[in-house]
Amino acid sequence: MRLSNLQKFILLECLNSKTGRISRSRLNIFYNKSKKLSKQELQTKIITRSIERLIDKELLVGFGERTRCKWFIKDIKITRQGKKQAKKLLGEQLKIKFKK
Repeated sequence: MRLSNLQKFILLECLNSKTGRISRSRLNIFYNKSKKLSKQELQTKIITRSIERLIDKELLVGFGERTRCKWFIKDIKITRQGKKQAKKLLGEQLKIKFKK
């Protein structure tokens, strides 16, 4: 299963939390660490899309409010299948950044 860097970050953050449940605001750390800075509005759209795709793959469960047309996800929790996938990610070799 192919996952983006953001999706990998989300799974690992959920795995590292004590309860397995984290708030959505905690995911903004990903963009603070990266060199590519995009607008705040685009960051929230990208995070939302990544969370929804992980929920579709049954790796996460979302908690929030639902309106007639849209979901507003406030918290996410990792599932059993998500824990297995996150543990596989921990076993993979990380990319090393070389100085040029």
